[in-house]
Amino acid sequence: MSNIKPTIRNLDLQPYQHEGEQYYLLQDPRQETEGQLLLPPILAHMLRYFDGQHDIPAIYAQIEKDAGFALPAGTVEQAVSQLDQAYMLDNERYASYVERVYGDFLRVAHRPMVLADVNYPRDPAALAELFASYGGTDDLSDEEAWHGRAVISPHIDYQRGGPVYARAWARAGAAVQKADLVLMFATDHKGGLGSLTLTKKGYETPYGLLPTDDQLVDALAHAIGEDEAYALELNHRREHSVELSAVWLHHVAAQTGTTPVMVPLLIGSFQHLVAYQKHPQQDVKIQTFLEALVRETAGKKVLCVASVDMAHVGPAFGDDYIMDEERRSLLDAADHSLIEAMMEGDAERYYREIADVQDRNKVCGFSPVYLMLRYLQMRGEGEISGRLLAYDQCSADAENHSLVSISSLLLD
Repeated sequence: MSNIKPTIRNLDLQPYQHEGEQYYLLQDPRQETEGQLLLPPILAHMLRYFDGQHDIPAIYAQIEKDAGFALPAGTVEQAVSQLDQAYMLDNERYASYVERVYGDFLRVAHRPMVLADVNYPRDPAALAELFASYGGTDDLSDEEAWHGRAVISPHIDYQRGGPVYARAWARAGAAVQKADLVLMFATDHKGGLGSLTLTKKGYETPYGLLPTDDQLVDALAHAIGEDEAYALELNHRREHSVELSAVWLHHVAAQTGTTPVMVPLLIGSFQHLVAYQKHPQQDVKIQTFLEALVRETAGKKVLCVASVDMAHVGPAFGDDYIMDEERRSLLDAADHSLIEAMMEGDAERYYREIADVQDRNKVCGFSPVYLMLRYLQMRGEGEISGRLLAYDQCSADAENHSLVSISSLLLD
């Protein structure tokens, strides 16, 4: 093994406290592989030399130079073996694994449920009971049937966000029933910068299968290039943002005996645009995609869904501050300004408010909401107006020092 020059993949390494001791948690941010490793600091430090340039003896030498002591014989070899077993090295074994997983995903007829019996019950009756409980004291007696254009829904786990989901989806039934097509604009947490990722696979829910519009997917893929459209298709396999809103969508549709056609759109980050002070309207791929989407859906009754969360702030998300009452109040104001932009259908204001502060609140739904608002504007169906149904700040760590903010809205 001494002549091997190991190369670590692009993985996520985060500080982690375990039984009062400092460790580092190593895991795959794209979830291509499911394993994770807990490393003591000296081994975490060693990974910087897993760069394809250092063989095993050179790694021992570098660690001795950096730390001032020699690692026990076999330590590096054991680390290489463990990383290899977990598919964390960029080598032929990992490449074969990804090819096999991707091939398995391509061969299945649909995208299976991932979070059933974890985040929600697989049994439809039990699911309906759970969703009814989230409705709680929500009074719908004076509500008129809503036939609007867009639902903005969270994608946080139901345990924290259930009531916020329920406020929107309890009012969306008529619009779901009348829609020819549901476009799901969803955060691709593992996506690339500006990535637009399609799939023809229908999404499975406890109520059955939500079919896709293959013809529309083909047209969009043709517009931006199939390599671009499907390069990250494997992200659909484990991405929760579509699944958690799709289950609510299918639940609402099932109450009326309908099965909506849904096209899930996984959308990557805009951080490259923000960093270089660019704008989505300067991005040829994004503009081409939006133009094709408008063109190919002309004449259809389209219901848009943005499956998005809002701010991710506090130590759990890399910030050097805790979310005390003052910071929570400031975040509330910033979030509600964004919500106002969404309710007005103002894509430009929405983008600028986030970009002007370098997305300091790490708005998870930044790119999907912007693209949805631009799509609605470009369809030219008149002014957009909306209403906020719920807003919440959900704890994101055991100390309640970090939070995720969420909201639900309907846009007319």
